[in-house]
Amino acid sequence: MNLLLRLFCCLLLFPVIADAQSFVISGKVRNDKGKPVKGASVSIDNTIDGATTDSTGSFEFTTEEKGMQLLVITEAGHEDLKTTITISGDLRKLELVMRKTNRLSEVVISAGAFEASNDRNKSVLSTLDIVTTAGANADVAKAIQTLPGTQQQGTQTGLFVRGGDASEAAVVVDGLVAQNAFFSGAPGVATRSRFSPFQFKGVSFSSGGYSARYGQALSSVLELNTLDMPDKTTVNVGFNMAGLYASGAKLWKKSALELSLSYNNLAPFYKLATTNVTYNKVPEGVNASGKYSWKPNKDGLVKLLVNASYFTSTTTVQDPDSVSSPLLFGLKSQTYYGTLSYRQLLRSKWTMYTALAYSHNQDKIDFNTSFSDFHFTNTDQRLQYRLETRYDWSARVGITAGTELQHFSFEKLIDSSGTQWKPAFAENAGALYAELEWKPSKLVAIRPGVRAEHSQLLAQTAIGPRLSMAVRAGTYGQFGLAGGVFYQNPDNLYLLSGYRPQMQYAVHSILNYQWSKQDRTLRMEIYYKDYQKLVRETMNAFNPSQYRNYVTGPVDNSGHGYAKGFELFWRDRKSVKNLDYWLSYSYIDTRRLYANYAAEATPTFISNHNLNLIGKYYIEKLQTQINATYSYASGRPYYNAANPEFLGDRTPDYHNLSMTVNYLTHIKKWFTVVYAGVDNMTNQHNIFGYRYSTDGKTRTEIKPALYRSFFVGVNFSLTEFNKDEL
Repeated sequence: MNLLLRLFCCLLLFPVIADAQSFVISGKVRNDKGKPVKGASVSIDNTIDGATTDSTGSFEFTTEEKGMQLLVITEAGHEDLKTTITISGDLRKLELVMRKTNRLSEVVISAGAFEASNDRNKSVLSTLDIVTTAGANADVAKAIQTLPGTQQQGTQTGLFVRGGDASEAAVVVDGLVAQNAFFSGAPGVATRSRFSPFQFKGVSFSSGGYSARYGQALSSVLELNTLDMPDKTTVNVGFNMAGLYASGAKLWKKSALELSLSYNNLAPFYKLATTNVTYNKVPEGVNASGKYSWKPNKDGLVKLLVNASYFTSTTTVQDPDSVSSPLLFGLKSQTYYGTLSYRQLLRSKWTMYTALAYSHNQDKIDFNTSFSDFHFTNTDQRLQYRLETRYDWSARVGITAGTELQHFSFEKLIDSSGTQWKPAFAENAGALYAELEWKPSKLVAIRPGVRAEHSQLLAQTAIGPRLSMAVRAGTYGQFGLAGGVFYQNPDNLYLLSGYRPQMQYAVHSILNYQWSKQDRTLRMEIYYKDYQKLVRETMNAFNPSQYRNYVTGPVDNSGHGYAKGFELFWRDRKSVKNLDYWLSYSYIDTRRLYANYAAEATPTFISNHNLNLIGKYYIEKLQTQINATYSYASGRPYYNAANPEFLGDRTPDYHNLSMTVNYLTHIKKWFTVVYAGVDNMTNQHNIFGYRYSTDGKTRTEIKPALYRSFFVGVNFSLTEFNKDEL
């Protein structure tokens, strides 16, 4: 590890000799009443040269740009300022004046969507909120579960949004589908997403009514956009109870290289936790990634991203098909991913974006039960291409159009007692889409769109119209509307079993109200989703197991369902100094007749009521931030053959209280964060369902992998950070 760190530091800190001359740009930013503007971003347009104003409104940075340049100044609560400067030497004592404005003076379409970025003027969360949310453990997907519309999960992997299961939520990175967004795991053991929030400049979570740019998701889209260029050359190293990691960035004038390497071994973590499963071999693995960014010209950006990971584990869990039998589950998983993208501004009004990606995942699984041994090799791969253009007719009219082409395949090699079979399928899919953004005034924004999708495997073409809009209501509020038709292929379980039903679809209708003033945000939203042509197994008896590997009966598109509900979000960063908190609440009423359900019912992964309360308080004298999260969910349905009402029983309510403490200090030249956390502080024994024996006399609980856990770690960085980065 020491050798690795030395090599890493040598690479990243190797001096670069440049002949170009640097010039100093400095000055002050004030508002139209003469008061300094703190936290304003001042930069030269289409470069990485810039700075942020301090408490006096002052700024200073260096640049190698010459001649006439456009200086751009932005800050939440003020109108953007653009002014032309001519650089032939140092420019000092610039005086810049910004006009105050209302946060929602320019209406923003928000129905069904939550933006997370570092632009507080456009988002209700920041990307750092994802890192510092207690209980999320810096997992993007886990942090998103604190937002309205999501369901708490302890035994299943993925996002469950507004009545949809995990297969109905798509994860998109830089416009391309992340086919394996979550780590593989044993039955009944939920796994985290593969992404670190530090990779992304913005996160958009749409719980419905999303843009025509995306498809193949009945419920929601989680859109992740990677960082363009790093701010500066730096190195980060750290260790925690899950392993070691090192990352860093080397920045040149027009390019940058970023590398990261991590080794994970959960043995120390599980030694401090009482687990509900037995780890014969604790999860262990390595992950490496690299990104090269290059600005070929003033208005273009090329990004090459590669990632590789390898993990192993062996777990003894309860056999999902037998109450009394243990199941030995051995897993070896390897994943490779690469993407190449290019964005270019053309002739001032045209923007072109193109991207190509390839992913490959293979899971080798050994199943050992008291009845028999199974060996699975699951292999999937995806090749995809996106071409998108945007034309900004004016400041108020823009048109986006594009196409997607994808080839993906799934293969499952099954070996049981020497007998092998190999179900597989391959799909070639394409899509065309177009979307208009029109703001006839500052009071109204309209975004109609349409998306056409074709599946070669299903021999079907589907067209889905989309519409979203927003209307100002008062100085700080607005009403929003969103809806459309959303299509998705049948679950891979059916395609691997040889069935070819038609696409499923859902119709979304969403109405919301958003009010925002001085770091306070209120959102209220109601929605209705109508599910049609859901895949249904017409002759199979109901099997409560969620981990089936194949289907042995006929299927059709006779399934249907609905989901309707109300959601509330409130955030306050203003009322108490150094205190930031938000509250989210969701109510859902949903029923479905699909899959192998014996009757229309509320699915087993649904809690009708979900509540999250998140608080973050910074103690300046101690340079310490305390974060806490409380989550509540009402009981969810489970199958009891003795109850004549199908899925008529409910589990106990879910409660979880988590807390983290982050301490900011420095050790010699290294800026350091020491962090510690505990999940489920009260050691609540949350139950996610029950399994019954064949005779109905024996019942066992479906439990999370562990009830309470502790986590401690240290991060070292050569780049100074502040309380906002805790």
